[in-house]
Amino acid sequence: MERIEFVKIGAVLVLLAGALAVALTAGARGGPAQAVTAPAVPLELGAAQILGALAFAGAGGAQNLVQSNWIRDKGLGMGARMPKLVSPVTGRPEAAPATGYRFPPDEPNLARWRGWWRVANTEQLVSFVLITVVTITVMSMLAHATVFGREVANDVTFLHVEGEVLNRRTGWFGTFFWIIGAYSLFAAALGILDYMGRLVSDSLKVTYLAASTRWSESALYVAVVWALIAIGGVVLLAGFDQPLALLIVSAVVGGFMMFLYSGLLVILNRRALPREIGLRGYRLVVMGLIFLFFAFFAALTIIDRIRGL
Repeated sequence: MERIEFVKIGAVLVLLAGALAVALTAGARGGPAQAVTAPAVPLELGAAQILGALAFAGAGGAQNLVQSNWIRDKGLGMGARMPKLVSPVTGRPEAAPATGYRFPPDEPNLARWRGWWRVANTEQLVSFVLITVVTITVMSMLAHATVFGREVANDVTFLHVEGEVLNRRTGWFGTFFWIIGAYSLFAAALGILDYMGRLVSDSLKVTYLAASTRWSESALYVAVVWALIAIGGVVLLAGFDQPLALLIVSAVVGGFMMFLYSGLLVILNRRALPREIGLRGYRLVVMGLIFLFFAFFAALTIIDRIRGL
C-alpha cells in the first residue's frame, strides 16, 4: 500500500508540473484571484453535493482518525512501543490489543510530548494542508482552462472532455491525465479499504475482543477488508453502478461521520486526556466550530432529502 501511494504521489507531481507548464491558459491563471475576490457558494448543487464536496475537498473523513494507526505501525514516536498490525501470512500477529499507555504528566514526559507534537503539526501542515491547497488549486485551474463554458454533462464524463481538450493542445497530456486519474482513484480505493480495515479492527480488538487470543488485530483487519470488498461487489451486482451517485453517497456519509466524530473528539479530549495535553484554547474553539459547521450541512442534507420525498 505504501509503495502504491508513493508512486501515486510522484505521478501527481508530474501531472501538476505539466498542468502548470503546458495546459493552463493565461485566463485560467487568474482563477485563484477571482476565487478570493469574488467567492460564491454554488447553492444550485444542492445540500448533499455541497456536503460531499466539502468532505472530498481535503477535509479528511475517516482518514483523520487513522493517523495514529499509521504512526503506530511505522514505529514512530510512541508507536515504537505498541503492538503492530502485520500480515497474518508473512508476519507474527500479536493478540494483545494496542490500547497504548498513559504516561505520567511530569516535565520530562511532557517535554517529549511537546517535541513529538511539533513534528506532528509540521507533518500535517506540509502533507495535508499545503499539498491539498496546491493540488485543488491547480486541478481547478485546469478544469477552468479546458471545460469552463462548454456544454458538458453533469456527471464524470466531463473528465473525458477535459482529456480530449488537453490532447488537442499538447498531443499527449490528455492521455496522461486519464492514466493518472484512473491510478489515483485505484490508489484511493485501496487506501479507503486499508484505513477502514485498520479503524474497525482496532476498535473491535480494544473493546469487544480484548481478551481473545484467537482474533488478533491483524486477523480482524483481513476479515474487515474482505467483507468490505464483498459488500462493494454486492452493491455493483445489484445494479447501483453510477459513479457520480456512488461518489455523492460516499462523500455524504463521510460528512456525517465528520460531524459525529468532531463532537466526540471534543468530549474525549476534555474528559479522558490529561489537561496538559488535551484540547484547550483556540484549538478547542476551532474544533467546536468544525462540529457546528458539519452539523449544519448534515441537517441541511437531511431536510433536503425529506423535501425531495
